[in-house]
Amino acid sequence: MSSQPDCGPVTEAGTAASSAATTLPEPVRQRVLTLAAHALGQLPATDIPAPLRRFASFAPAKRAKLSASVLGPILETDEHFRRLTAFEVRREHPELGDAVADGVPVPAADPIEVAALAYLLRPDDWEQHVAAAAQLPVENPRTDEGTVNRLADQLDQARTETRQVRERLREQVNELKAENVTLRRKLNEARQRITGLHSEVEQRTKEAETADERVDAARAEVERELRKLRARITELEAVEHAARRTAGQERELASTRTRLLLDTLLEAAGGLRRELALPPGGELRPADTVAGSEPDAAPVGRTAPEDDPALFDELLALPQVHLIIDGYNVTKTAWPNSPLHSQRQRLVTALGALVAQRRIEVTVVFDGAELSGPVQLNPPRGVRVRFSPAGVIADDVIRQLVRAEPPGRPVVVVSTDRGVADSIIKLGARALSATSLIARIARA
Repeated sequence: MSSQPDCGPVTEAGTAASSAATTLPEPVRQRVLTLAAHALGQLPATDIPAPLRRFASFAPAKRAKLSASVLGPILETDEHFRRLTAFEVRREHPELGDAVADGVPVPAADPIEVAALAYLLRPDDWEQHVAAAAQLPVENPRTDEGTVNRLADQLDQARTETRQVRERLREQVNELKAENVTLRRKLNEARQRITGLHSEVEQRTKEAETADERVDAARAEVERELRKLRARITELEAVEHAARRTAGQERELASTRTRLLLDTLLEAAGGLRRELALPPGGELRPADTVAGSEPDAAPVGRTAPEDDPALFDELLALPQVHLIIDGYNVTKTAWPNSPLHSQRQRLVTALGALVAQRRIEVTVVFDGAELSGPVQLNPPRGVRVRFSPAGVIADDVIRQLVRAEPPGRPVVVVSTDRGVADSIIKLGARALSATSLIARIARA
């Protein structure tokens, strides 16, 4: 508590509280303990002496009863605790407490209550209040002869009634004994019937358990067969799905290869017609009747070194041409000092411009062994980028791409690697050096 009010001056009589408290009348002492026990529950735990802390959580009546032997001596010896208790008591009884503390007489108040408050608050005249309470007369019951006779008559009457009750109870006990014998006989008969029923129930239970076991075994066998059938059905469905997917892919691939070959033949025929200067139709046109000298036809096809940019442009002009590029073979030739990721991005960006000009199919193959982690690459539209899988080099992927094309479609592979060039020439493709593509990119 932050502050404590002055509950009364401490006099020499107050310092001799122990001797005065021992002379408290019993009613005053009981009231003091009741008031202090109630105040004990309102105090913080830090302000309660250790012997009294275990009583603080009790109910007020139980607290007053159980803590009396400890609370009284502490009130007599611990002045600080008595002051805290007096403050709480005065707060609970403000009117009478203020009057007692200020020495104002209250004639209508109970002298026992006044003496108890005075003992706790310790005003100057607290001993007078205690002495006044001690002078109160104690009423003792008086007994006379008439009372004794009346009590004796009541005792005789009670004995007579007790005897009558005992006789009635004896008769009831005899009736209950006879009824008990009958009930015991009926109980034995019921027990015998219950024993027979138990035996029958046990037999029926065993039969039911046996039937349940047979049913469970049959159910388990059926479930096993069902699982096998479901697994077989799932397997057959997977095989059917895989067969359908494979057949669909084969049909689509065959259709694509046929379409590419047909487009190639049509464009090659048109190019050959233009190259040979053939007339659009077989009939004679009016302009054919005009005399004049015709120029010599240009030779069909020509030979040129593999790094000739003009040859590169002629090959790109072939119908439905597929340009396959050995990625790192080109980038390490063109930009050997740049990081690999920069080389890849520069190449695919340049190829995007080439695709926009020529409308050709371009595939760039990089060696997957050069990768140290996930690849961040944004190829432009029309440029296909592939990395060789683990354990496979880019040269093998290039050969697979050439084999995948239908016979007759023009395929051009850009690589300076002679092993790659020789192998793809045997497969029917045309090989160009990396410098020809680099020169074409630089010119663009």
